[in-house]
Amino acid sequence: MSQTIHNAIKAAGDNDFSAEQRRSFAVAAALEAIAAKAAGGSDAALKSEFFYLSEYADKIQEALKVK
Repeated sequence: MSQTIHNAIKAAGDNDFSAEQRRSFAVAAALEAIAAKAAGGSDAALKSEFFYLSEYADKIQEALKVK
């Protein structure tokens, strides 16, 4: 895991940040994952990944909730 993803995910779950800040960190983590996946892909694949950006961020935030 890249240091950027690690830091973004850690911050996305930190209650010391506002909801907007945590969302921004979740989006940053999702963007890093998309960038890694798209490194060898086509433009069409990248467009598809950006279509799901918000959903990926939602899933990251949901996964960070303590159960």
